[in-house]
Amino acid sequence: MRGKRHSIRSREIEARTKTTYPGEFAHVTDGRAKRALGLAFGLDQFGVNLTDLAPGAASALKHWHTEEDEFVYVLAGEVVLLIGDEEETLTAGDCIGFKAGVETGHAIINRSGETATILEVGSRRMDVDEGHYPDPDIDLRVIPDGKGGRRFVRKDGSEI
Repeated sequence: MRGKRHSIRSREIEARTKTTYPGEFAHVTDGRAKRALGLAFGLDQFGVNLTDLAPGAASALKHWHTEEDEFVYVLAGEVVLLIGDEEETLTAGDCIGFKAGVETGHAIINRSGETATILEVGSRRMDVDEGHYPDPDIDLRVIPDGKGGRRFVRKDGSEI
C-alpha cells in the first residue's frame, strides 16, 4: 500500500512570470518563468527556483548581493553568463556560484533559439541583503522596518 506522496512534480508548480523590477527595467526578464521549488516545501533558509528562459530572456539585470550567496546549474539548453565585463557560454551540466559581497555584477541570458532551463539556489537573507546593479541606475535596498521588506531606488537613494 502506498502512502502520501512526499515529492512534487516540479512542472506542476505554477510558474511566476512577473518581475519585481520597476517598469522601465521589467522588459529584461520577459520570457522568464520561475517555479519556486523551495517555497513549495516551506523552505525559508534558502531558495530553489526552476527557471525557464525563452530565447532573448534574461534571469535578471546584471547584479550582485551583499548578503546572499547564489548558485546556478544549467539543466538544459545554452545560456550566456554575463559577469563583470566578460561573457561565457554555459551549456547543460555547467554551473557557477556567486559569493555574497563580491562586487561583480552577473546575469544569465538566453541568446539561443531554444528555451533553456536553469536551477537557481540562493540563501534567503532578505532582511539584510541588498542588491546592487552596476549598469542601470537602480539598487535594491532594505526597508528598515524589521519586516524584511526591500524596495528599488535610484543609486542616489531617490524614489523610482
